[in-house]
Amino acid sequence: MGRLKQKGKAGAAKAYVTRSSAVKKLQCSLADFRRLCILKGIFPREPRNKKKANKGSTAPTSFYYAKDIAYLAHEPVLKKLREHKAFAKKISRALGRGEWSTAKNLEETKPTYRLDHIIKERYPTFVDAVRDIDDALCMIFLFASLPSNLRVSSSLIANCARLAAEWQLYVMHSHSLSKVFLSIKGIYYQAEVMEQTVTWLVPYQFTQNIPSDVDVRVMLTFLELYQTLLGFVFFKLYTDAGLVYPPPLDTSKDESGAGVGAFNLQETDRSVPTSVTKPANSAKKVSSKEVRQTIKNIAADSAAVDRENEMDVDYEDQISADADEEFVAHPSTSEPNTVAALPTLHSLSAVPLPNSTKLFAPYTFFLSRETSRPVFEFLVRSFGGRIGWPASSGSGSPLLETDESITHVIIDRPLVVKPNETTEERERRLRRKYVQPQWVADCINAGKILLEDLYAQGATLPPHLSPFGEREGAYDPTIGLSGGDIMANGEESEQEEESDAGGEGDEDENTSTSGVARVATTVIVADDPDTLRAAELTAEAAGMDYGAFEREVKKSQQKQKSSDTRAEGDGEQDMNKMLMSNRQRKLYERMKHGERKRAAEHADLEEKRRRIQKEKKRKAQTT
Repeated sequence: MGRLKQKGKAGAAKAYVTRSSAVKKLQCSLADFRRLCILKGIFPREPRNKKKANKGSTAPTSFYYAKDIAYLAHEPVLKKLREHKAFAKKISRALGRGEWSTAKNLEETKPTYRLDHIIKERYPTFVDAVRDIDDALCMIFLFASLPSNLRVSSSLIANCARLAAEWQLYVMHSHSLSKVFLSIKGIYYQAEVMEQTVTWLVPYQFTQNIPSDVDVRVMLTFLELYQTLLGFVFFKLYTDAGLVYPPPLDTSKDESGAGVGAFNLQETDRSVPTSVTKPANSAKKVSSKEVRQTIKNIAADSAAVDRENEMDVDYEDQISADADEEFVAHPSTSEPNTVAALPTLHSLSAVPLPNSTKLFAPYTFFLSRETSRPVFEFLVRSFGGRIGWPASSGSGSPLLETDESITHVIIDRPLVVKPNETTEERERRLRRKYVQPQWVADCINAGKILLEDLYAQGATLPPHLSPFGEREGAYDPTIGLSGGDIMANGEESEQEEESDAGGEGDEDENTSTSGVARVATTVIVADDPDTLRAAELTAEAAGMDYGAFEREVKKSQQKQKSSDTRAEGDGEQDMNKMLMSNRQRKLYERMKHGERKRAAEHADLEEKRRRIQKEKKRKAQTT
């Protein structure tokens, strides 16, 4: 006989644990349990049968894997949290009794914990950490723009601002920025770091506030983890790039509002000492055997250096001898018709490198005082350009407004004619290109320098589209309308114009004619010439020309075909839905509802665009 199973001892009841049971097992508060789950990456699970997992109860609750809770029980941070709880009790007791010296000693020995081991556990390789810094960067830039209050300390905001500046410095130094999008929520950036795509959101520089209904404790726990993660990642990135981390901060420039320019990027000294000398008062004596071994090592090192020098000379001679030689492609013996094509050093060097990383290298920019200096300084310097700004935007500008090397001025104000403009100012204005800020972002997304005339000062800007892969079939305002839609709208507009040009009698006649034509063409069948002939005679008797009649016939045939295909598709979809499960059917219905909603939005935007174009055309004709 098999082993009897007890209720609640196997299956889902054993695999899952409720949140209250987990807190009771770990002997910690609910806030500490929530913090541990965030730090360790443990989140609630949804069992297939909640009643079985909850041992017959149907009360709503959160479930966790029992193995995850057992994993948390051995976490060193849990021990530190318990010690902090005991510390809080001791210091409150000492303060209540007025024992100030005891409270001071307790404060000096306050228990702290580190998250280094958690970062190593969650990210075993460096590429994994780089792949997961999107949310960390968004959180860092968000807190860097918040004001300090009782819940968010000023030191925490300063640390977030430092990390944000370090990331921007690395992106500018490595020229790894690829895309930018100016949206309503903020500015989206995308960079390629270690062959990984990193996308983050930076809020605009407006006055921010912390809503009262937001649980800042949860966000601060995430921020604590993200700060440690970014510290590891930035140290590795700076070290691999040969830079000193953390970059030194010039306090005077930072106080005067230099921003990112207050940090100095310094290269590390890669010189390594060849030998290490021991102190003279070393207690260990050097034996004669060690001396002989050291002499042999020095002789071997000198011989190896000589061989390397000889190899270097031979290699240089070989390169100089083979510099003029090229690879000759010979046909294969087995397949004489195919020609071998192997990449060589000369062919690889001849391949043009992408120059989008140095897009703004030939240009020098100057910011107007109403433009955001941190944003465009980051964009221009990331693509190799030089940029200056007025003193009102902060100190540290490498250029003055009168510099002759300035080629573009980024300005975001309406065009105003200056009455008392001098000859020198007029010549300087004619030499420069005055563009709006969107030009910089569109050039970066296009990977080339666009025409400045479309983005001139005071001009109506073209649509700024998102460079991040939109869904297929999304509305694109830069492309024209479809051919059928244009033809149909053209005919409708022509008919409307003709009706507007004529009198009321003509309008009534056209209305009756179009009504007769629609009645005649609704009964048309493509394979029935007799019916088609009868409809043609009816339209001719009503005074309708043959061209308009053909257009009505084509419209009716297209509608009939679309309705037939839609009916066939609906029948096939109904058959497929009969074979789906209830969950799959609901998911399919939600998906189709979303498709219909997006199609309706697309049609509304196209209709709005048609009306605008029609209105423009009518105004142009009247003028």
